[in-house]
Parts: sequence; structure tokens; C-alpha cells
Amino acid sequence: MSRKMLITLIFLMVFVLSGLILVQTKMIKTASDIREEQFNQLVRNALLRVAAQLDQYEQIVARNSAMTNQLPGSTLSSDKFNVFPKNSFSGGLISFGLRYSDNGVVSSYQEEIQFNLQDTSKSQQGTSDMQNDNFFGFESLVEFRKEQQRKRESFLNDINWYRNYKVFLEERPIQERIDSVFLKEVLAIALTETGIDLEYKYAIKNSNLGRDKMIFGDSDYDPGKIKVFPQPLFQNDLNGAKPNYLYVYFPKRSGYLLRETGFTIIPTLILTAILIAIFGYTIMVIFRQKKLSMIKNDFINNMTHELKTPISTISLASQMLEDGSITNTPQTIEHISRVINQESKRLSYQVEKVLQMAVFNEGKLKFKFKEFDANKMIETVAANFELRVKNKNGTLITEKMAKNAVISGDEVHITNVIFNLLDNAVKYSNDSPEIKIITENKKDQFAISVQDKGIGIPKEHQTQIFDRFYRVPTGNIHNVKGFGLGLSYVKKIVDSHNAKIKVESVVNKGTKFTILFPQINN
Repeated sequence: MSRKMLITLIFLMVFVLSGLILVQTKMIKTASDIREEQFNQLVRNALLRVAAQLDQYEQIVARNSAMTNQLPGSTLSSDKFNVFPKNSFSGGLISFGLRYSDNGVVSSYQEEIQFNLQDTSKSQQGTSDMQNDNFFGFESLVEFRKEQQRKRESFLNDINWYRNYKVFLEERPIQERIDSVFLKEVLAIALTETGIDLEYKYAIKNSNLGRDKMIFGDSDYDPGKIKVFPQPLFQNDLNGAKPNYLYVYFPKRSGYLLRETGFTIIPTLILTAILIAIFGYTIMVIFRQKKLSMIKNDFINNMTHELKTPISTISLASQMLEDGSITNTPQTIEHISRVINQESKRLSYQVEKVLQMAVFNEGKLKFKFKEFDANKMIETVAANFELRVKNKNGTLITEKMAKNAVISGDEVHITNVIFNLLDNAVKYSNDSPEIKIITENKKDQFAISVQDKGIGIPKEHQTQIFDRFYRVPTGNIHNVKGFGLGLSYVKKIVDSHNAKIKVESVVNKGTKFTILFPQINN
């Protein structure tokens, strides 16, 4: 996959995923807003019911008080009243209605008289001409009019008394107009009936005194930044509504709304998180495959170079043996045979190295653990490697500072690890290699360090040098032999021995590898 195609694919995936996340976020926000508005509307409806019941409660108090003063019950519920005469007659009825002025006082009335007259011989219906002196049981029409006027005046006095008494009730302080026990009951019932089963706090306040001044309510009323629901009270007062408010808030409102919308939010968040994880993993796999492809190509180039050299040498030596123009003296044949043997061993070593790494990765490699003296092992390795260093006019120094050098492991593989580190120290030194091997005790660990003054490793590559087939890029210049398997082998052997390896390197100043083994106490 080309770099341009890879960038395009990643851009499209990011665009689609971002759009999907935005849509999901918008849907979640909309669902949350709808549920919140539903909750708010239910609360407002409940508070309206509470305010109406408080109004009705005060009207009942006023009516009961008026009835104790012989105020006719009919005057409390209707503006049209019926009066029946003392003496019985069939169908007689006197009705009158009231008209109020703007200040609530009765200003006028309208009356109507209807009757039916019947006797045993005949029936008669009509309107009275008010000329019968014994009309409807009254001795005269004048007496009837006086009695009617007296009742009307008494009735108007009662009506005005009721209204004045109601105004008196309305002028009382709010704490006297509302029974706190009754308020708690109707508030709890109203919220429950609207489907809100949630802890709440309430307070009664007067806006003229400031929102922070509570007249009465819950002692722990303190909404802070929580949404508060206000409800004006007694808006139907005859002399105008007072600035009294019922305030209610719900301490656990946010959690309640989150739980209510959680059935929608949680699955959406989980699916979105899974999608993001899959997207991230896909991108990581794409880059890893691209990196492996580059490493594979590099490995093939290195392997071709490493195998081609001994094959070419063996082929050339074979041609020399077949060439009749060359004198096949014993010395010549011995030399050619030695070259073929050395190159064959070299070729076999390279192939064996690749096969050994494959076996190691499959977990089929078996170790022979035993306790041994690492200082003695270092001496042997240094002695075998010293000649190669001297051939390049270099120096190899051994500093055995560890007093307790006993470790547990496979001595053969640990020896190969030290050989690999020394081999890298020689290969990555410019002219005359300067190598130092140090052993020391660090608390409960035994440390072996291989230090050189070579070309160093750039910091950005230090975390990758232990990857299989990885080689620090050098362009198309193949001035260092190898497959990129040495440090990968070192890392796997170290890990298999429950040890750790650290690298410290500065470009053009050198590199230091330190292996830390668990200490064996004698």
C-alpha cells in the first residue's frame, strides 16, 4: 500500500468516525434535553396544583368563618338567589341577581317574580299585578316590599362582610396564611401523583425580602447551583397578588435524569468506545504491517548480501579447481579447500542463526539451567574475543568488580549473549574499537555491562533495536554485516532468564548495554 493511499484511507476513517461520534453526541444531547424538559414540566404542573390547593384551602377557611356569622350558605356560591314566601302556593318564586363594582362591593340587583295560581275548580297562570292586599301571605304589597328590602340589605351586608373578611385574610403574613403541615402533605402528594418519586427541598420566600431570605421551609434548604423551581402563590387575591413564592429543588436531580436516560446513553457510549478501539487497532495494524514490510525487505536485502558472499567465494574456488590453467599443487589445493571450508561454515552459521531464531520464537528452545560463576564465563569470552579486537588495533578491558558472581541460567546461551554484544561493539566502532566489560553487584542483582565508544544509536531507534530483523537505517550503504537478529536473540534470552537489559547510547560517543540478573546468595 502506497503512502498516499494509506493517508487517504486514514483520513476517510477519521472523517467517518468523527461524523458518527458527532451524530451520536447530538442524539444523546437531544434525548437528555427531552427527558429534562419532561421532568421540569411535571414539576411545574405539580407546583401549580399545590398553589391551587393553597388558594382553595384559604377560601374554605373564609367560608367557614363566614358561616359562623349566619352568612347564608347560598351567598357563598352563587350570584343569583331564590326566595320562597312564607305561605305555600303552587309554583310561587321570587328571584334576584347581584352586580358587583370594580372594588368587589354589590352595586345593584335585579329581581323577578313568577307564580302559578290554582284552585280546585280551575287553574290560572300569569304575572301578578300587585293589587291583592293579601298577596303571597303578606297583608299588603307595601309590607311585602319592606320585607324584601330588609332581606336585600341584610344579604348585601353579609356579602360585603365576607369580602372584607377575605381581604383581611389576604393581608396576613404568608407564614400565617399557609399551614406548613398541610403544605408538606399537598406537595408530597402532588409530586407523587405526577410520577416524581425523588427527594426534594422547599422554602417559602418573599421576593421583596430577597431570594436568600427564607420565611420558612426545610432547615437544610441550600440549592447552590442546582436548578430551582419557583411557583407564585395566591395570585387570585382581591387586592392583587403578593410577591410570595414557593421554591423547590431536587438535590439528586442530575443523577435521576442520568439514570432515566442511561438506557440510551450507556449502550451508545459502549458501542462508540468499541468502534474507536477497533479503529485505533486497525490503524496500528496498518502501520505495523507497513513497518514489517519494510523490515522484511531490509532483511531480504541483508540476507541476500550475507549469503551471496560465501556462495560466490565457494563458486570461485570450485572454478579454480576445475581450471586447467592453474597448477594444482598441494599448497594451492590446501588453500582452496580451506577457503571452501571456511565459507561453508560461514554459510551454515548464517542459515543456522535464522533457523535457531525461528525455533526460539515457536517456544521449542529448551534451556539447561544451572548455577555458575559469571566472572569466569566473562574471562573465557574475553580471551576468545581479544584476538579479533587486536586485529583491528583495538582494546578489550575486563573489570570484574562483582564479589558475588554466581547466577542461575543456561551458560551456553548467556555466553552467546555476551558474544553478540561484543560482536556489535566491534562492528559499530569506526576504526580502533575500545571495549570494556564490567561486572558488579547492585543490591540484589548481578550486572554485566558491555561498553564501547562506537557510533552510537539515535534515541528514536533505541526502543526498536530489540525487534526481530530490525536494523538502524543506514540508507543503501551495507557496511555492517548481519540479519538484524543479534539483539532480538539477546532480548529473548535475557527475558527467559527473568533478567532485564538496558541500553544507554549517545550518537558518536558510544553505547552501553547492561544486563541485570537476579542475585544468587551463597
